[in-house]
Amino acid sequence: MDETFDHEKITDCMFDPITSSILADLEDGEKECLYLAQQASISESEILERLSYLIEHGFVSKNFDDGKCLLAANFDKLDSIIEHDKNFDAAINVLEKMDSYLN
Repeated sequence: MDETFDHEKITDCMFDPITSSILADLEDGEKECLYLAQQASISESEILERLSYLIEHGFVSKNFDDGKCLLAANFDKLDSIIEHDKNFDAAINVLEKMDSYLN
């Protein structure tokens, strides 16, 4: 990963409740910004604002077709953030350890 971006800011974006809901809607492919706005009950401009950092660094792509804003997520790139996040790994290890004590 040779790109320069703030890993913490990316993970904050990904795990924000509204943004994560938007990303979940993008799991099965490209969606219109209007559709995503309706699903999240927010404006199209707020969708774009919430995703702006992810768009800026290629985690989400923004395209236009017949004047409609289309968004798609790059899940390979998003997954790589989780895989390379040492804090995430540490949290998983703690949860696994706690689970072993409970069982």
